[in-house]
Amino acid sequence: MDAIRFHVEEIRFAERDVALRLPFRFGAATVTACPQVYVKARIRFSNGRTAEGCAAEMMVPKWFDKNPALTNEQNFEQLRFALRDAREAYIAEPDAQTAWTHFASNYAALQARAKAKGLQPLVASYGPALIDRALLDALCLHSGVSFATAMSGNLCGLDIAGSGLADDLAGFDMPAFLAKQSPRTRIAARHTVGLADAIDDHDALPDAPADGLPRTLEAAVRRYGLTHFKLKLCGNTAQDIARLQRIAHVIDEHAQLVTLDGNEQYADADAFATFLDRMLSTPVLWKLAQKTVFVEQPIRRDAALQRDVSALGKRIALLIDESDATLDAFVQARALGYTGVSSKSCKGFYKSVVNAARCAQWNSTDDAARYFLSGEDLTMQAGLGVQQDLALVAWLGLSHVERNGHHYVNGLAAAPEAEQQALQRAHPGLYELSDGAVRLAIREGQLDLSSLTTAPGFATGRPGAGISWDAMRSVY
Repeated sequence: MDAIRFHVEEIRFAERDVALRLPFRFGAATVTACPQVYVKARIRFSNGRTAEGCAAEMMVPKWFDKNPALTNEQNFEQLRFALRDAREAYIAEPDAQTAWTHFASNYAALQARAKAKGLQPLVASYGPALIDRALLDALCLHSGVSFATAMSGNLCGLDIAGSGLADDLAGFDMPAFLAKQSPRTRIAARHTVGLADAIDDHDALPDAPADGLPRTLEAAVRRYGLTHFKLKLCGNTAQDIARLQRIAHVIDEHAQLVTLDGNEQYADADAFATFLDRMLSTPVLWKLAQKTVFVEQPIRRDAALQRDVSALGKRIALLIDESDATLDAFVQARALGYTGVSSKSCKGFYKSVVNAARCAQWNSTDDAARYFLSGEDLTMQAGLGVQQDLALVAWLGLSHVERNGHHYVNGLAAAPEAEQQALQRAHPGLYELSDGAVRLAIREGQLDLSSLTTAPGFATGRPGAGISWDAMRSVY
């Protein structure tokens, strides 16, 4: 499949406010509401024809930049700057480029401008992450192919050679790697247990909504048949151990796989090692510990890549998430003893693909599947955002992915009824109508991805993806 070059003619942004039905606490932050941004891009080909594509992502505060001095609104404005800056750069390109080179040729400049404004690299990645998805959606719709077909055929023109972005892959056969990917049609939903979540039916929050949806971990296990879990840690060993014991009581007989997420709450490797010692020596946690496959970003980002953690990594696999801020971060982390890295749509799907290629290369050299990519969430919502993220992890071949939007947000209840119905018609296996709204359908702990592997576009199916654009505010 030949890569197609195009100009970026127009990029527009719109927002829809999302209210959480339950508070979501991760690390030191608790989120109760935030905007979801939608991107619509129009591209123009050499023959004058045009195509439109779109993307969507939550603007979660206190994750991209965890500075406690910043308000949530200031966090939102940081992300809006990243979107505007990326739009200006992509539209200003004088020559037609492939989807990949639109990203690659602007990567360094966008990072540099964000740094000059005192912004975190994760913030800088947010703008191109959404725009790149919208551009690829337009390209796929123009070509009449699905995301999986486009990526396996390298329609985006991904070419590491000469880009200067991943020199460690200079000798890697990227086209062969892309071509051999075979998208999954089912994936396990790894359920997030936030720090503010009620564990069992005895401690349900008094103000939790009576909307028919689960209000506790225990109720969620019953409703969705959950088998995979992601447990948040607060960084206080005594509190974390006590909470894990309560969680273990609920999930021990159901869990097939568990991951832990430190969300940067431990000061350093020694502090986390103290927690790990306690966890592994607590009899009540024996079953849970046996099923725990990795720990995500236990150490704060300013310290995580400052010292070797190989000894700790030999005890339990360590994955970087917030520290995966630049395209070379996983290479740095590997040298220090980390073996995993997150795939997160808000950081850019090209980064996920590049890091998956690294895992393939490193594992072939070591003759073992030591290095891995894991699908992680950022309160991904039903609709366009979750469809694109699931299409990505399905194509990458992941067997499980963190999902939390279905628990903290009441599905597509905030969207017009016409939009809800359009999305359910397009993806009847992925969504269901229940408790008054269309929502993600999780059955026996699994998600049906079959429609996403064949839908034209980047998991959209048609231009506009059935989104009610006129029901959102166009703000910038």
